[in-house]
Amino acid sequence: MQEIRILPLLGIPEINDGDDIALQIVQAVRKDSLVIDPGDVVVVAHKIVSKAEGRIKALPDVKPSSRAQRLANDLGKDPRLVELILRESRRIIRMERGLLISETYQGQICANAGIDLSNAQEEHAVLLPQDPDESARKIRKKIKSIVRADVAVIIADSFGRPWRVGQVNVAIGVSGMNPLTDHRGTMDSSHRQLRASILASADELAAAAELVMGKTENIPVALIKGFRYETKEGTGKDLLRPPEEDLFR
Repeated sequence: MQEIRILPLLGIPEINDGDDIALQIVQAVRKDSLVIDPGDVVVVAHKIVSKAEGRIKALPDVKPSSRAQRLANDLGKDPRLVELILRESRRIIRMERGLLISETYQGQICANAGIDLSNAQEEHAVLLPQDPDESARKIRKKIKSIVRADVAVIIADSFGRPWRVGQVNVAIGVSGMNPLTDHRGTMDSSHRQLRASILASADELAAAAELVMGKTENIPVALIKGFRYETKEGTGKDLLRPPEEDLFR
């Protein structure tokens, strides 16, 4: 039985373009009198990563296309936001009832291409990181160089789910761990062989971390201790179901 602790990191300041997130994380850990140990998992809200990487767009600077204007009228959305969604989308999956579901260039299928207006300056939109896996790798590498401990890093975002009410944090970027735990071939408690049990461990960790990070507490990072995972250079893309296996697209 694993004993897992999930610790919120307090005191991380407002992140701006060019800030070193890994350094801010280490400083917050020390300020909270904590220690980063080998095998820990660091869960980072994507918004601070996006802010540090300059993935913020001022809506007054966005000129909507005729297509964006048309869709905005149909959906009751800000045409400038719709224009950003179109720019960040590989393709549009569904548009109805005021909702716009798209597949982003990062491969995520989500509402509004993952673009968010909350926790941003007035008239500004936060886009997803350009490459969440690379962002996770950079943060992990820098943390290791400072504290001499190898950890796993998860970049997390909140997604809605088909057939379920409410949003849940999921892993959109991963470094240092296999994001999937494959139990196929092992025996359950009734000595039956498991044939389809692959757990999305990185998603589970992201969701668990959200319980201490919250939506309004301004706690963008959590430190998870005690979770045993397979050490490898997995990615957030490993969690994306291939289109040929998807029954709903």
